[in-house]
Amino acid sequence: MTTQPLKIGFIGLGIMGGPMAGHLIRAGHQLFVYTRGKLPEDIANSSATQCLNARGVAERADIVITMVPDTPDVADALFGDNGVASGLTPGKVVVDMSSISPVETKQFAQRIEALGCDYLDAPVSGGDVGARNATLSIMVGGKPEVFERVKPAFEAMGKNITLVGGTGDGQTCKVANQIVVALTIQAASEGLLFAARAGADAAKVREALLGGLATSRILDVLGDRMIRRTVEPGFRIALHQKDLNLALGAAKSLNLALPGTAQAQQLFSACVAQGGAAWDHSGMVRALERLSSFEIGEP
Repeated sequence: MTTQPLKIGFIGLGIMGGPMAGHLIRAGHQLFVYTRGKLPEDIANSSATQCLNARGVAERADIVITMVPDTPDVADALFGDNGVASGLTPGKVVVDMSSISPVETKQFAQRIEALGCDYLDAPVSGGDVGARNATLSIMVGGKPEVFERVKPAFEAMGKNITLVGGTGDGQTCKVANQIVVALTIQAASEGLLFAARAGADAAKVREALLGGLATSRILDVLGDRMIRRTVEPGFRIALHQKDLNLALGAAKSLNLALPGTAQAQQLFSACVAQGGAAWDHSGMVRALERLSSFEIGEP
């Protein structure tokens, strides 16, 4: 069955949003785009219509996607001057694919639904590699019938697409994801650092581990970055810290102990102290290297 082209608005065309919007265009959907930064060249040269602001996107599209860094950015995109809300008419759908607060997500949804529109929270995992390869994991919160309406768009951007539950549950799932990712980065960093300090070839150790129970996408993609000592994002440490702040804040309100998460956050903070807020989150290994006065790759 051929999917009918959708009229989709896309707000936020950064490291993640740019490739995601590109996949929607290549899938045949009609795109209306707005970003505060420079418009990516491939989007500028595509069939997408560039709008002057978020309101213009919402006026033209039936489904409006936001992909911006943090909770205040989503609030501004939706409800700021010339924001999405000012351009909506009943029956449209707003889909936030950013990683933000589950609590404020529910508040945003209530305000959008009061306008006669629907809301999905649909954060993603898979990083810049997943965005470029259209293999993102997409975790969705919202009404099943709205999810089905938007699903063809999700399928152009990702592979593992799950309706987790009601509004806010997608964001809760993403926070859980970021806890697991942070602790796995720490585990991979410690394992490779140990191997290198003991005199083994860290690249060969990583290759061997990828064939056993220790295998993971983190060890595969980010482990390679650790060994090659590249810290270009990727997913910036500052953004991962933002997600772990959400986790630790929620854990406090739930009387929940997350000691590993707190430790990973401190290692990220050590990287930031070294000027690494914009490093890829695989750069956590550098905090551990500094603690041990040894770098992977040293003889």
